[in-house]
Amino acid sequence: MFVSIIIMLIVALIVIAVWVSAIQQHKEKQEAERRKELAKQKRVIEEAEDVIMNGSNIPMSEAMIRIIQRRVHDALAAMVELSPTSKELKSRLHESQERLNSTPEKTADSDTIALPDNDKQIISLVQGIKKLRQLLRSEHSKGKVDTQLFVNEDRRLERFQLRINVESQIKRGLSARTANMVGSARQYFEKAYATICAVSHNDEYVKEKKAQLESYLEEISSELRASNASAVKKKAEQEQDDLDVLFAPKKKW
Repeated sequence: MFVSIIIMLIVALIVIAVWVSAIQQHKEKQEAERRKELAKQKRVIEEAEDVIMNGSNIPMSEAMIRIIQRRVHDALAAMVELSPTSKELKSRLHESQERLNSTPEKTADSDTIALPDNDKQIISLVQGIKKLRQLLRSEHSKGKVDTQLFVNEDRRLERFQLRINVESQIKRGLSARTANMVGSARQYFEKAYATICAVSHNDEYVKEKKAQLESYLEEISSELRASNASAVKKKAEQEQDDLDVLFAPKKKW
């Protein structure tokens, strides 16, 4: 009888130990998942803030700014839910809510964008626009952005990318042409022309750049034709000179 009681106690202790271990593992798993989700929301906030900081040269509409602010607010709300005792997170959430409730500053919904001076700045600007488009698509996929608003904003950002691409190629082409690198200039202009011809819309900017690039390419073709004709003429004259020398009457000494 005494042995049976001991065996039962041992079994009970083993069961309790297994149960405690399972609970501990479950808590550790929950904590790991909580930390993982906190890190995820923190990245969302950092990416949104990075987009705003690096997008200082991108004319953003009020709607786009609101979308970014809402994204930050939702991420902070999720973090507060995961860490309800964090005063810092609650304070940041309150500040974010105040920004959303405040009247936004008027922004110019301009379709023009300034082209940076060097390639590194151009690449940074294009990357900023791409991140904005990714952010916009992400919020639209979650149902937080109206479809028509998404289409309008995405097209606007797409036009910025088009302008940067075309204008930078034209700038390189003009520099090459100034340096008498006609072949390189033609390649830059042809690349810009192919890009502008590939777009689905045909607004004033597209029409203007098509006409401009066609003019540049025609001028280069004319220059090359004239250069080739001059080279052919010079070669013919040189050959004639050689024949004249060959068949000229020999002098008697």
